[in-house]
Amino acid sequence: MRIVIVEDNRLLRENLSILLAGEPGITVAGAFGSAEDTLAGLGVIEFDIVLVDLDLPGMNGVELIRRIRRFHPDSDIMVHTIFEDRDTVFSALKAGATGYILKGSTPRILVESLESLHNGGAPMSPKIARKVIHEFQSREQGSPEDRILSSREKSVVKGLEHGMSYKEIADRLCISPHTVHTHIKNIYEKLQAKDRPSALLTARKRGLI
Repeated sequence: MRIVIVEDNRLLRENLSILLAGEPGITVAGAFGSAEDTLAGLGVIEFDIVLVDLDLPGMNGVELIRRIRRFHPDSDIMVHTIFEDRDTVFSALKAGATGYILKGSTPRILVESLESLHNGGAPMSPKIARKVIHEFQSREQGSPEDRILSSREKSVVKGLEHGMSYKEIADRLCISPHTVHTHIKNIYEKLQAKDRPSALLTARKRGLI
């Protein structure tokens, strides 16, 4: 099993290389710190799996996954990231990721997940698998959360999740603080929430964040 590591944190990249190279049956075919270097490298090496971080300098991990899938359709792509929000998860899966493991998983879980992926599985951290299940259940029920919150309202909720102020959310979305305030009032009403904590709790339960 030949693995390519894509991780911009040099120390983590080196540690992953040492860990995986020490496993029987695994060869580290390459290790890169950016999407651009990865795409250049994949053209001259043989590999089976690409282990991809999503938070990369320059081209992000989702776009990298999309390009790997385009040029190397038979390869497997494992996401290895801290991001577990719904939009990021499904963007990566739709782009072509075949596994999704959260950073913080034990080395043994990571190795076993790579082996499972190589053997035809689709390994995911439990939190990610739960989001995928919830997504299919929501679609079967007509996706009520998609009907009640607009795309802009979902962006505001994500800003709330990250502890941003009204002004910070407004600057990020290029709207006025007054508009943010209006969106938040509507969000509270739609989610039947009385304050920020209860709105975030309901949003998490519905897989919005």
